[in-house]
Formats: sequence, structure tokens, C-alpha cells
Amino acid sequence: MLCALTAAGPAPDPAPGRTAAPASAVTTVAATPGSTTPLSGYAVQSTARVADTPAAVSSPGYRTGGWYPAGRRSTVLAALLARGTYPDPFYSTNQQRIPAKDFTAPWWFRSDFVVADTTARTLLDFSGVISAADVYVNGRRIATAAQVTGAYTHHELDVTALVRAGTNTVAFLIRPNNPHKHLTAGWLDWLQPPPDANMGIVRDVLVRRGGPVALRDVHVVTSLALPSLGSAELTVKAEVRNDSAVPVTARVSGAVDAAHASFRQDVTLRAHERRTVAFTPASHPQLRLGSPRVWWPAGMGGQELYGLRLTATVSGTLSDTATQSFGIREVRAPLNRDGARQYSVNGRPLLVRGGGWSPDEFLRWDRGYVEDRLKYALDLGLNTLRLEGHIEPDEFFDLTDRYGILTLPGWQCCGKWEGQVNGTEAGEPWEEEAYPVAAASMAAEATRLRGHPSVASFLIGSDFAPDARIEKGYVNALRAADWRTPVVSAATAASAPLTGSSGMRMTGPYDWVPPGYWYDKREGGATGFNSETSAGPSIPTLDTLRRMMSPTELDTLWRDPSARQYHRSPSRTFGTLKLYGEALGTRYGAPRSLEDYVRKAQLAQYENVRAQFEAYARNAKDVDRPSTGVVYWMFNSGWTSLHWQLLDRHLDQGGAYFGAKKANEPLHVQYSYDDRTVAVVNRRHAPASGLTARVTLFTPAGVPKYDRTVRGISVAGDGARTTALTLPAAVAGLPATYLARLVLSDGAGRETSRNVYWLSTRPDVLDYAASDWYHTPTTGYADLTGLRSMAATPVSAKAVTTTASGTSTTTVTLRHAGTGSTPALLTDVHLVDGRGVPVLPVRWSDNQVSLWPGESTTLTASYRTADLRGSAARLRISGWNTPVTTVPAPAHRGSTGHRAAELPRSRPRRMS
Repeated sequence: MLCALTAAGPAPDPAPGRTAAPASAVTTVAATPGSTTPLSGYAVQSTARVADTPAAVSSPGYRTGGWYPAGRRSTVLAALLARGTYPDPFYSTNQQRIPAKDFTAPWWFRSDFVVADTTARTLLDFSGVISAADVYVNGRRIATAAQVTGAYTHHELDVTALVRAGTNTVAFLIRPNNPHKHLTAGWLDWLQPPPDANMGIVRDVLVRRGGPVALRDVHVVTSLALPSLGSAELTVKAEVRNDSAVPVTARVSGAVDAAHASFRQDVTLRAHERRTVAFTPASHPQLRLGSPRVWWPAGMGGQELYGLRLTATVSGTLSDTATQSFGIREVRAPLNRDGARQYSVNGRPLLVRGGGWSPDEFLRWDRGYVEDRLKYALDLGLNTLRLEGHIEPDEFFDLTDRYGILTLPGWQCCGKWEGQVNGTEAGEPWEEEAYPVAAASMAAEATRLRGHPSVASFLIGSDFAPDARIEKGYVNALRAADWRTPVVSAATAASAPLTGSSGMRMTGPYDWVPPGYWYDKREGGATGFNSETSAGPSIPTLDTLRRMMSPTELDTLWRDPSARQYHRSPSRTFGTLKLYGEALGTRYGAPRSLEDYVRKAQLAQYENVRAQFEAYARNAKDVDRPSTGVVYWMFNSGWTSLHWQLLDRHLDQGGAYFGAKKANEPLHVQYSYDDRTVAVVNRRHAPASGLTARVTLFTPAGVPKYDRTVRGISVAGDGARTTALTLPAAVAGLPATYLARLVLSDGAGRETSRNVYWLSTRPDVLDYAASDWYHTPTTGYADLTGLRSMAATPVSAKAVTTTASGTSTTTVTLRHAGTGSTPALLTDVHLVDGRGVPVLPVRWSDNQVSLWPGESTTLTASYRTADLRGSAARLRISGWNTPVTTVPAPAHRGSTGHRAAELPRSRPRRMS
């Protein structure tokens, strides 16, 4: 799968006029009224290499020898990478070798489509042009770049008069993109920006067929009874448009979930008249539903969806059809008494546990790759993804609807979108022509996103709120689209005249801070709604590092934290790993090799990410300044990166991933760095009672120094927290570095949560007075160097693999196999193929576990059987103090081709 997203290797660049390998894209268009056929692809070429006139280029029969083939959604550079014109841009500094000058001229995107029947009307329907384009059909220009501009504007062009029976041609003359000058999208400090600035067409261009009457703007407005959820009202709306030159009467008929609720209405329209038709519960009582199937975010309930089908007929002949999926749910986000935005879904408040979403750097759409990442988000216990700009195509939101992941789309900072309001920061001020483009962009995205139950808000500002004129354009467009979910003025602590205070804050940090930072209710600590924040660098696994960096770069990575790191950021602020390297070396000890550096990085990232989510969870129900939301910056990266990611480009999982997964367990026991309390957090809806919490403190050698058990613990549901106990300020005989093992058991004695911390009697010291926008300096570091003294401790593993319907499940039992008292800290299990390459993606029931003498645990890993590439599954066992071993995971006899029995899963339990 990933090979489709990276260049295959160097290949010769085609010369102008070369005809040996013609690039062609021909789409056969359906004749059925109401059909929409996406163009299947394009031939693309720079105007610097095309001397022919636009009329010639856009006429059928034009020879495209030497042009590049491109998919139906493609930037220029994506097409060149698919051809192998450049080496893998995700490796080392290869991207610097791509000449940016090749993208300073416009590029042609040309496609042929075949129409057999010209009696129906034919229209081109599209958005996603970056940055602007002149549009031609069969040699005639039908729109100018001044009209087709902006990545998010929507266009429908009637080409009926130009279309002929047989082959037709559409050609887009794409203008170069500059996100500082155009209302499109850029990459800020996330990654090294692509040399073509993503110029191209990144959404489908549809060829619509229809009769005299068209249905547009079809949508359902839902109203759910709260708090009972016992009924819901649906209002179905559509614009009915007469595209003919004579009056017509159209019958508009519809149904929700086929025969569940049907309705119809006759509409008489003058020539070229358009009218909005509404089917309401008052006029059609069947649109008032009892006991509706309610849509919930994952973990709160099911993801129920309804389907709407609408048709328009004229004199009994079908003229147009429209379908839409929608969910019934209510999202509200008022400001609490502290001014923080508090989201609730269907009347139940929730703590937003989110991550920042990134598409592929070259905006290549791969449904499978996107779906894999969304499943990872669920595996991590996240409930929300924030999309700052780069608002994904329709299929993305279909998937988030299905999986129950809330989304927070919005406009992007640090470019043209905020150029009018962000002072001296990047982005040019708006000229008069920008205002209608921005309003049209908002109208198009509102129309596209409003029916998706997973869309929880739209953020009309990011780092800055829009001014009154810009905001009015946005708000008017949202109102006209019947937008029902909250509109947020900014992702930062700002306000706008119509939408008011954002209720969010953007205090960072974006670079390294210690775990204890998150518990203070100041700067980026756990209070209110923090829209983007993390401790910055996230060093991938050694497997991924070797796939993305040269040996020389890897050597510099661990030896010189002050060196510029191409795979961190183009930003001067984030260009090095200096802060991270100083903290890692001081707290854990100076790295002695690349392997040692990566090993320490995984511990550091586990403890920090875990603390961030745990602190926000602990404070969510506080009476004073509760936390209401946190968006980890970021969930993933669009390229091979060294920062801002819970999972890496290749979908491998390290300390950051499993730290988040641990923190977001449904029923969870956790330690607080600030006040030494041990709390139980319950994210399930139902309360829990009869719980037992046991806390034991150990030296790194495994000698217990403190042990306490508390029974009869109860905790309410929906994110409630109860304090089980408070650890003493001092414990006799506890060394500077020590381990804390927390175990939560249910009434039957079954272990339901285990959490292991490595702590220090010497605290990290923060200088809050010197805080800036991206971090708070640390003036004193915790001493975790005692971990280096832990004796090497083997872990044995026995595994078996079962396979059914293309999915394999490997079950492994790990056992502490040492003879001394030292625990095996943060034992990692990697599923690998016969060559030792990680099998990805993979979803583990748990991982990076710690085992004490006599303990064992059983874990499961689920993955696609095909990703083994024909080899047998193997498991690579490693850990902080566990020597690396690899063991087979043989297939269970008789498992292939039928569903195998589910094997029991257990968590670590102290053995007698």
C-alpha cells in the first residue's frame, strides 16, 4: 500500500513531443439523468514545454505524447512522482533535488470523455483546483482563472451546447500556487513544503447528466429531542432548478431509508427559475420520527446513519436524482463559566481528546491508507481530529461518520486566509477580490460538510479571528447552508463580532516540556480547551528512522542535537532538536549510540504523551477551571518526520503511540505528577464500583519500598474521576530514580488497568516567567539516570497466529524470564515478516508493557494477512532492559479459511 504513495525511483524525464509512451485519459460518461461520472485521469504538462494554443490543446484528437499521466485527483508533483521522475522525496534530502523552477509556469491538465447521447444536459461539477485555472471544453474557454480560483470554491459549468457525440475534451490551465497570496492551503512549519506548492486538481471533476430540471443543494436538517432522545424531526430541503428555456412542472419525490418515510410535491418553474422546496414535519408528519436511531461518537454508542433519495421527474420522465447519507445527532458547545468551550453530543458532555490531522504531503488520496490511520485514532482512544486547512474529500468524512470520529475542520493560519488580520505574520492582506472567494469557499464547504454527523464545528479562524467583514461573509454563507453545529471564531483565545469568544486557546507548547508541566493550570496545562499542543519532537522507531534518513544523518541525529534537522521543520524555531536533546541527555543520561538514543526517546515520549492526556482527563470534572478539550499537535505527519506525531509516516508505533493508548483506556488508573494522587478515570457511560487500587514503589532493581492497597472504590461514568489515594511526599530508602506500579482490579479480582511510571525524587523545575509561545524553559531536570542500572532481564514469548477472511490475529504470551528481582521495563513487541520488516498497520490490544518476576501477560495483534507478503509471522521482543530476541508466531492448524475461536486476553497479573 505505501509503495503507491512514494516514488518508485529515478526514471528518465520525457522530452517534448516524444510519442513512445502517450499519456491519455478517456472517461465514458453515463447517460442516465442524475448520473455523475468522475473524470478518470489527466495528461499533464508544463506550458513551458507546450507551444500549441489553448484551443488546440483542448480539442479532441490533440496528441499528448511526452505528457505525464495523472490520476483523477492529482497535484503536478504527485503525477511526476508516480512516473518516477524524482527519487523518493520522503528519504533524506531528496526533496531538495526537485527543481522548484519547474512549477513557476502554468500546467495543463487535459482529459477526454465520451458521450454517446447528447439529448441530456451535460455539466462539469468540480472544486479542489489549486490555485486557479482557465477551463476549456472542445477548444472553447468556458471559465477564466479569475472565476475558478481558490481550493475550496465550487463550480458547475453547463457545457451542453459544446458537447458532441463521441470524444470530448476538457482542459484546465492550472496556475501556480502560493498560499501566502491565494486562498488555498500550505504547510506552515509542519514539514518541508512540496516544490510545486500542491498545484493541481485534488478533488474529482464530475460530468453530470440531467434533464430539464436539476436538483441541487439537497440536504436534511435534523432536530433531536433532548434529553429524552425519544423523537426527532427531519426537514428535507432541495433547490429545484429549471435549466430549460420554457416553463415546466416537476414532481419532486423523496424517501428516507426507502419506504420508511416517503413524500412528494409538484413544483412549477418559469424558464431558468430556481426555487427551494422544503418538506417539513408540519406538512409531512411522516418526517417526525419516534425512537430515532441516534448517531454517537465512538465509545458513546452506535454510528447509525440514514439515507435520503430524491428524484425530479417531468411528465413522468426522470430528470435528476440525488442521494445523501445523514445522521441524527445534536452537537452543542456553549462556553462554561470560565469561558471555555464545552462540547456535548446528544446532551452528554465529553472531553475532546483529539489530534491534528495531516493529509499526504502531495495530497494523494488513498482510501485504505486513510482508513488505517482512522482505525489507529480509535485504537488510541481519541474521539476527535482537527483539520486546520487541508479539508479532506467527501470519502474522508464518510469514514469518520462510519467510525464515529468527530472532526473540527477550519481555515488555516499563517497564509492568505488570515493575511488581513494577522499583522506582520505570513500572508498577504486581502484585495477586494478575496472577499467573494472566501465567502464562496465557506458556502461550498458548509454545503458539503453539513450532512456529516461527524463534523462537530467549523473554525472560521485559526491563530486569528476574522474581522467583521470577513466574518459576516462566513456566517452568512453558513446560515444560508442551514449549518446547525457550532461556529467557532478561532482556535486561539480570540473573539469575533458575530460568533463571539472562541472558547479555545492556543498556548502551546510545541516543543519539549517535562511531564509535570501538563498538570499546572497555566500556559498549556490541563484547563479549558487547548486546540493544539504537545511536547514537540517525536522520534520514530529505529525501523522507520532507517527508512527515512541516511547513515550520516542518523549519526548526526544522536550526536548533535543542535544540528539542523531537515526532517523536523523548515522553521527556524523548530529546525533543531536542541531542547529535546538536552532534556533527554540530562534526564536519562547522554546517549551512547543511535540505538541507545532511540531507546531513551521511546521512554521519554511515552511518559510525556501519557501525562498530557492523563492531566486533561484528571481535570475534566474539576469545579474550578476544568479541562474541556485537548488536541495533540499532531496526530500524524504528511511525510517522514521527527516531530508532532503519535504515529509515523509508515504507520509504525512507538512510545508516543502507546503512551496515548495507555492514557485513554476506558477505565484507567493514573498517577498525578503535581500532587502525587492516584486517580481512577472512567470514560464508560456506566459507573463502576467495587474496584481495588494497589500502588507499589520499587527501586530500579525491583526492591519494593512502599505498598498500599485501597478497596471499595467507586467512580461515576462519562469521564468522571475519583481519587483512590495520595502517595507520601517521602518514602524511606527510595532512590533518586524509582518505579511506580499501579494496578486496578474489579470486584472479582480481575486486573482492568495497569500503569507503570518511572519517576524521580528530584523534580523537573519550570521557569514559567520565561515562557514564550512555543515552550516553558526547564531549569532543573528529574534524575532518571538510575534506569541505566537495571539488570538485563529476558522476556520469553510463545505465540500462535490464526487467520480468517484475510485478517490474521497473532496472540503472544510474554513472561518475565529473569532470575533476579529486576522488572522488565516497557517491553515492546513488534510483528515482523520473514525479512525482519515490521508488518504495518497492526493493532495491538496492549504493548510496551512492564513485567515483574513471576508475571506474564497475553497480547493480541490484528493485521491484514497480505501484509506478511507470503512469509510466516514473527515477533521481535525488545525493551528498556530486555535483550532483543525474535520468536516465530506459527499458524494455528486449521485456522485459514474459517473463523478461528477467539483466544482469551489477559493483562499482567502478579503471580504468587
